[in-house]
Amino acid sequence: MQTEEKRLKNKLIQTAIKAVSTKIYDKEEQITMAFACVLANGHLLIEDKPGLGKTTLANAMSDVLGLKFGRIQFTSDMLPSDVLGVSIFQPNTSDFKFFKGPIFTQLLLADELNRGTPRTQSALLEAMAEKQVSVDGHTYQLQRPFFVIATQNPTDESGTFPLPDSQLDRFSISLSLGYPSVEAERRLYSEDFTNKSSQPIETLIDAEQLKSIQILTEKIHASDEVLDYLQLLVNQTRTHNLLVDGLSPRAGLAMFRISQALAYIEGRDFVVPEDVKKAFLPIAKHRMRSRSAQHKASDILEKLLHETRIP
Repeated sequence: MQTEEKRLKNKLIQTAIKAVSTKIYDKEEQITMAFACVLANGHLLIEDKPGLGKTTLANAMSDVLGLKFGRIQFTSDMLPSDVLGVSIFQPNTSDFKFFKGPIFTQLLLADELNRGTPRTQSALLEAMAEKQVSVDGHTYQLQRPFFVIATQNPTDESGTFPLPDSQLDRFSISLSLGYPSVEAERRLYSEDFTNKSSQPIETLIDAEQLKSIQILTEKIHASDEVLDYLQLLVNQTRTHNLLVDGLSPRAGLAMFRISQALAYIEGRDFVVPEDVKKAFLPIAKHRMRSRSAQHKASDILEKLLHETRIP
């Protein structure tokens, strides 16, 4: 970073990552990737079992970033109006008044998204892509920054509806927190953790600062050689005989933005191939499907990443 202001903002992000790590032990890599998603102005999908810290992560990030927090618990009987809001007739004015739904926030936790029906899931599409909501012929702008963290139950559980490709493609990256290590889990049972978990995290960055950091992230330089490597990985997914279709241009752009964000977090003003490698699997895993029942898409992608040489 060239200026003192850039260095200070970079230090704020690194301090924020460490602060969230005091709430979720042993998951700094996933927390860093979640912050990269925010800096890249994207959205995050967490695929995991209950009780592993998904809600804790969302709450901690909203606290440390000073963002207005909203939560929607998806169920099979929900309607799109439960997400977006509803227009109600007002007898005194003989007109309809729009009452905003919980999506009108800055950091939205869409909990157990795949328990909602496809019709209700689709209520998020416009908001995630265009940062706006259209209801009854009127368009309402969402407050920025706007960031969605959605959680998804394992797809083989009863009472779930698979997320369509159009929905999955709106999420920049997907993560899994997984079980903590033995040492980290032992710390959860300590009195120290009990005291810390009841205390909110101090707000380190406000919404305006976050927007300015997002702008700085967009200016991180990527050389032609790095972009060649990124495009090579994208094209490999499109030509692989075991993968259904391939990464979309939206996915390629997300990989570029996440790579820029990872470089920013590391304090660099340029992208290196390692940033692209770190971004590839979180970008691709939830988007790709395998043609073969004997080969998981995640295994194919890991092999593809390992075998693709940097130009």
